[in-house]
Amino acid sequence: MIRKNVFIIGLIALISISWSCVSYKKMTYLQALDKVNNSIIPASSGITPITPADYKVMPYDILYIRVITPDPQWSSLFNADLGSAGITQESAALSGYTVDVEGFIEIPYVGKIEVAGKTLSEIKTQLDSIFKNYVSDAAIMVRLVNNYVSVIGEVNLPGRFLLTKDRLSVFEALAMAGDAGDYSNRHRIRIIRPTPNGPVLREFSLADRSILLSDMYYVMPNDVIYAIPRRSKSFQVNSSAWTILLTTVTSALGIIAFFRTL
Repeated sequence: MIRKNVFIIGLIALISISWSCVSYKKMTYLQALDKVNNSIIPASSGITPITPADYKVMPYDILYIRVITPDPQWSSLFNADLGSAGITQESAALSGYTVDVEGFIEIPYVGKIEVAGKTLSEIKTQLDSIFKNYVSDAAIMVRLVNNYVSVIGEVNLPGRFLLTKDRLSVFEALAMAGDAGDYSNRHRIRIIRPTPNGPVLREFSLADRSILLSDMYYVMPNDVIYAIPRRSKSFQVNSSAWTILLTTVTSALGIIAFFRTL
């Protein structure tokens, strides 16, 4: 009877250990298309991936605008004094212009300017034309202050990260967060993307090569990437405790069985 119990407990321990293992296929990115469920995001050769350069400003965005001119009088008139520290993300936020709910910013001595629905390049061209009426040799710098991507869920280093280049792929964003964790479901990665018509939720598989042709391949400002955990995580988190318990019980039963045979 004791030997039977030992066998059953050992079998349960073996099953629990094997259950906690992750297959190679589930861990591999960009697998061959014919081996992957391609129904989440269909590949299309006609899709041109969008980049942050295509981002259109929305209400509540913060724009940092700097007028660069050799005339210190005009420069001090249009620009906030940032002190000796220069431009930092914090100072840019404090001196930036928040887009109001109607899509306008208000610049002192210039007035209200509609910016919603325009790219940063289009806004720069618009401001170049406006400021020529004040300073003929002015150069305009326009930046998006809230230029972040948030990576949450089953990743090793969740957090909010500054987009430091024009083209940042979803794989690079995950790399900044320490990559998807061991318990993440790499076939279910979600991106929440704000748009003028409200947030858009998309889901895709990191194992599917068609993501390379998707409009979600490049991260956009204010994107939220959510790595969904696998269903087995709740079991795997406690698997070590169960393994220790089962090992202890098995050892105890083995010792009892040994002494009974004496």
